[in-house]
Amino acid sequence: MWEGRAQGVRRDVTALVTELASAGLGVAELHAAAIALVDRVVPCELTCWASMDPDSGAISSMTSGTNRIPQQYEPVLATCEYTPGEPHTFASLARRGDTVARLEDARSTRLNEVWRPLGLSHELRALFRADDTCWGGAGIVRTSDFSDREIEFMASVAPAIGSATRVAARTTAQIGTQRSSAPAIVVVSEDGTIRASTASALQWREELEEIAAGRFAVMLRAAATGSRTGIFKARVRDAHGGWILLEASELVSDDGFEAAVTISRASGAELMGLLLKAYGVTAREQDICHEVLAGQSTAQIAARLNISPYTVQDHLKSVFTKFGVRSRAELVAKLS
Repeated sequence: MWEGRAQGVRRDVTALVTELASAGLGVAELHAAAIALVDRVVPCELTCWASMDPDSGAISSMTSGTNRIPQQYEPVLATCEYTPGEPHTFASLARRGDTVARLEDARSTRLNEVWRPLGLSHELRALFRADDTCWGGAGIVRTSDFSDREIEFMASVAPAIGSATRVAARTTAQIGTQRSSAPAIVVVSEDGTIRASTASALQWREELEEIAAGRFAVMLRAAATGSRTGIFKARVRDAHGGWILLEASELVSDDGFEAAVTISRASGAELMGLLLKAYGVTAREQDICHEVLAGQSTAQIAARLNISPYTVQDHLKSVFTKFGVRSRAELVAKLS
């Protein structure tokens, strides 16, 4: 009976890709529907699915199951995702090429400081890829261990969810209407304590709090932690379908670790790469798309990229097919 149920859910998850193409579901709606399906085969007490920035690996949005993680634990979980040495972070799993992994490492901060205090002791993570690019992942947590059959099931449905998540990103990556807010700079300590900020930070606090209570503090702490290993950069969905860009870098300070976090509206250029990846555009095709947007002719593109005009035309035909357009003008309109 278990096998029959698992096969049925696999078919239902795969069918979501077709549904997306016709209904234009966004990532949050897709993940909410997939969570309900997966729970039939892999039940849990808590689950949180994330969409991920395909360039930086940072979490862009989160969708919870029926039960939400208590708010006081969210900053710890956010910090864990960007802390070097934390086992099985989404980014480290993506770098290793893993699809599923159990959390069994006793050194795990999220196991010791979040799951065990909540009476939970087992976590399973799955990554959602499409064409070797990671578009999201799921954390599934419960009191009992996960069976080999459940792990095999998650590995089998993950590619379909990855493809569907990428298709959904085509809708959510559109630039759309963006509200105007002045960029803000916030100086924070490692634990997310604000040391200083520009006046416009208050507007961004209110906007991030619209997504979920406490999200401003969660994102500041995540950005500060991420800057430990270099420049942190993440595109984050807001509560109205727009995009927020967070960038952070470590400051030289005599008062211990501090990071400067810049919060701004994601520009069209920042979203362009996300949209191109969502349509499966190759690296060379992306180069040509940027040249087309700059108004370059076929001959000019060929000269700039050191390829033949025929090769440029072949790449353009491929791009037109992927975007469902028939001309440069239609492509520019799609990307603008």
